[in-house]
Amino acid sequence: MTHPVRRPALALLACVALSACASAGPAAAQVPPAGQAGVSGDTLDPNWVPAGYGTLRQDDIALKSSPANGLQIRAIPLDERFIRLLSPDSYRSLRELQASKAQALLAVKERNRLPSYSIWYVSFFALEQGETRFSPQEFIISNTGRDFRPLDIVPLTPGFGEYRLKQREVQSALLVFDGQIDLNQPVTAQLESVPSVTDWNTILQRVERERALVRSRVAPKR
Repeated sequence: MTHPVRRPALALLACVALSACASAGPAAAQVPPAGQAGVSGDTLDPNWVPAGYGTLRQDDIALKSSPANGLQIRAIPLDERFIRLLSPDSYRSLRELQASKAQALLAVKERNRLPSYSIWYVSFFALEQGETRFSPQEFIISNTGRDFRPLDIVPLTPGFGEYRLKQREVQSALLVFDGQIDLNQPVTAQLESVPSVTDWNTILQRVERERALVRSRVAPKR
């Protein structure tokens, strides 16, 4: 298991960062920008907005699945074009979580040598008594007519590698996928052949509304 790294340099994070609460006109959060590997964060992409003006919750952009045995899964894409729409505290939390694993993510990048990557923050939660097993390698994302399996897994919580949960226990990791996942197209996830219950089109509609609101909040400050 990789140990957390304290506050890595932004240059290192830029190599591995992927893709991705206030009233009108809140003050911008003091969080440095980061680009997605293989994607430029310039103004040519209309999906990029300034950080610190969003109001969405993490659950608002999460894929959720409930396979058998009381297991519940939540997966959040760490794509800047999505997480910048979260409230400042949520955005900062996800950025710092990703930064804490920058060296491990860089190692994944060097092993796979792909143009870009898609990082997902995935949590496994057990409802039932006793021991609940889970297999993160079988967490499959379906998108653009393809099934994507994790290229690598970077654990976040102690004991993740045991792949089992006690009742009410949560285990989390960063799952690294091929960057060809297109979050602007329908996305589903499955584990044990049980598909996610989230309608990604609903998330996309929510995201687009929030982008428009963020632009309206930023406009008066320019």
